[in-house]
Amino acid sequence: MVEFTMMVAPNGARRGKGDHPALPVTTAEIAETARACHVLGVQTLHLHVRDGEGVHSLDAGRYRAAIAAVAESAPTMGVQITTESAGLFDVPAQLACLEALRPAAASVSVREMARDAGLAARVYALCAEAGTEVQHILYSPACVAQLKAWYKEGTVPLQMRDAILVLGQYATRQPARPAMLPAFLKEIAPLQLRWTLCAFGPEEHACLLAAITAGGQVRIGFENSLGAQDAAPWADNAASVTAFLNLAEAQGHRLVPLAATPDTTLRDFS
Repeated sequence: MVEFTMMVAPNGARRGKGDHPALPVTTAEIAETARACHVLGVQTLHLHVRDGEGVHSLDAGRYRAAIAAVAESAPTMGVQITTESAGLFDVPAQLACLEALRPAAASVSVREMARDAGLAARVYALCAEAGTEVQHILYSPACVAQLKAWYKEGTVPLQMRDAILVLGQYATRQPARPAMLPAFLKEIAPLQLRWTLCAFGPEEHACLLAAITAGGQVRIGFENSLGAQDAAPWADNAASVTAFLNLAEAQGHRLVPLAATPDTTLRDFS
């Protein structure tokens, strides 16, 4: 039996109601999705917020409102904010978001930080000072090489060893496949990272099962996939979680019980 932890990414930066009517966009919808997934045992929410037009946002006020709503609907659920640019934000805007929120956890793209190496150093220093748990987003061998160089140079503190590996690409519609994982793991092996996997496309669940077998953790949700190959879309994020847990349990894997996970509740942002 292999135990694993799970994070849910219920919306992402690009999809909307036109892609799936149950994709959560408003604060209330995000909070309800968090509750439904947490009840199933999902430990952490990967949080994206939208502006009034439904467009991806890094607005600190919107983040605070969503964090507060999740804290009310799922008080013991951890929350990780995203700093993803989605082609809309530059590194100064990403830094400003982190400065305003000083969150408990944030995903930070190595590729995006590399657009401004000077500010990248400030981003990682700020996170270290604030105690923000950084999860490095790694898309490719180039990202791994950049992270390795930054560890050597001291740009990224050595203790920041959490990463999320991204299989497939939403923008180019390149679907993820389990066969892609071994090469990625070979790339990151020298860095001894604590890694999680997310996978774009209809083979998301198969990729996540491969990750558990290989010793990783998993991130699931409508950000990455709306349904399995040649099947109807899942009714909502909780339905996807349920389907995956059934698959994992059938293979002898077990989700780490909530009571056994560290306390990752967020700080008071008031």
